[in-house]
Amino acid sequence: MDITHGNWLIVGLGNPGAEYERTRHNLGFMLVDLLATEYSAQVRRTECRALVGRAEIEGRMAELVKPQTYMNLSGEAVSCLLQKEERSVEKLIVISDDLALPFGKIRLRPQGSHGGQNGLRSIIDCLRTDEFVRLRIGIGPEHPLSNAKNFVLERFSKSETEKVEDILKTGADAIRTVISDGVDAAMAKFN
Repeated sequence: MDITHGNWLIVGLGNPGAEYERTRHNLGFMLVDLLATEYSAQVRRTECRALVGRAEIEGRMAELVKPQTYMNLSGEAVSCLLQKEERSVEKLIVISDDLALPFGKIRLRPQGSHGGQNGLRSIIDCLRTDEFVRLRIGIGPEHPLSNAKNFVLERFSKSETEKVEDILKTGADAIRTVISDGVDAAMAKFN
């Protein structure tokens, strides 16, 4: 597949609705929002139960996507979006939070398991492949959790909030590097 043709599909995972805004589980949405702001894109066109916007990133056309299904059904929106001819799984980047990574740590991978992340699990199940780029952003706490589900749906602590914007900016730089130089170069620089 010639990856110079076709659009990049940058999918930020999260849950729709005001009650989930700025929660740990919505880091994917937050990173898509940052990219939209940086490139003056509007992520509001409705397609495949997702909000979609277009931006030119590193000289390449990219579609910024926020699925409006809940996290555990993200794959339905992503697989529907990939039905279009100008889109391919080879140019898919999925952004998610990751409870197993320390807070703020970024990890890029060209493929792999879902690692317990329900949005990634849904995408892998619906696409029947795990071979797509994923950018995971660590939300792991410094202490053991009694309830992981509640933790991921909580807003960031005050000390975390002070660091979130820098983490998102690093994530945006990592995505630009994937688009301009490939995932291997981005992994070498950001992992």
